[in-house]
Amino acid sequence: CSFSTTDSSMDFSVHSSSSSCNLCCLKTSAVFNTSQCPPSVGGATFLIVAYSAVIAIGLLGNAGLVFIIARQQELRNVTNILIANLSCSDILMCVVCLPVTVIYTLMDRWVLGEALCKVTPFVQCMSVTVSIFSLVLIALERHQLILHPTGWSPAAGHSYLAVGLTWLVACFISLPFLSFNILTNDPFQNISLPANPFRDHLICMELWPSDKHRLAYTTSLLLFQYCLPLLLVLLCYLRIFLRLRRRRSTQDMLERSRRTRGAQRINVMLLAIVIAFALCWLPLNVFNTLFDWHHQALPDCQHDAVFSACHLTAMASTCINPVVYGFLNSNFQRELKATLQRCQCGNRAAESYESFPLSTKKCSILLLITFNMLNNT
Repeated sequence: CSFSTTDSSMDFSVHSSSSSCNLCCLKTSAVFNTSQCPPSVGGATFLIVAYSAVIAIGLLGNAGLVFIIARQQELRNVTNILIANLSCSDILMCVVCLPVTVIYTLMDRWVLGEALCKVTPFVQCMSVTVSIFSLVLIALERHQLILHPTGWSPAAGHSYLAVGLTWLVACFISLPFLSFNILTNDPFQNISLPANPFRDHLICMELWPSDKHRLAYTTSLLLFQYCLPLLLVLLCYLRIFLRLRRRRSTQDMLERSRRTRGAQRINVMLLAIVIAFALCWLPLNVFNTLFDWHHQALPDCQHDAVFSACHLTAMASTCINPVVYGFLNSNFQRELKATLQRCQCGNRAAESYESFPLSTKKCSILLLITFNMLNNT
């Protein structure tokens, strides 16, 4: 996404983050248009509540999912390990990126320091990259399992290696944000106002060597971080469903109910995660692509509202994993119920012990001592 602001005494172009890692575009434009576009209290309240809900659901849901997969040995297969990796990237997004977005939405400037100015977009880009790569690996693993059941199949050790590789590649892809994100007050110095209230304000923005470099990077991200991976994933699941459909026509009812139906349910769950992820990130990718190539397509006031809606929709992707898993995975539901029951039983046992009369405890101890003495005699 990019934003351009022009004043009678200033000609300065501000370019926000890339197609999947935009954080600064909202407040950069809002700062320059406070008088023309006064902030809405209702809109700010809605954003705070909505982002807080996404943080709570995403953090608790994904942490619970990782805990259950790590706790149960039988759940540590290749697919679940990659699902846990997807949840870890969502947790990182909820912990680092979403709170910063909320704070930046409330402020008229960047107040979080230069380190977070560089780290936040880097972490968000890395997290999104890990998520999409995890979805690709899950699709490839399911494709190999269904289409080539007697061939090579990855083991749990291979999945751990793949997880490490996804984070390494994601870090490399996100490195430009560490280099080109800067903290500056230059855009505010030449504003022709009687008393410039923004002179000492800082903003976090990207400063690329040229527009060609920026467009080359953001377009590459759009292709290799969104379009091509999702196309590969959809192709894998299309072949999987065609194979399962052909298998259903050649197997008897009993065999179909035992194998094909179970595989079908798992694939529907995984495909639902992919489709939901793609739909959540589609508006922000379209918005950022439009503004990368034609940054005056929307008026500044509408720009803020549209960006906020698109960014919030994209951040809602952090809630997809636990919600879809919770509704469609019977193993996860069973383990979650067992964990909750154990917690409730532990609390009840502690409460019953604490509420037990002290005199009764003393009597029980005395009776036990007397019983032991009688046995010794």
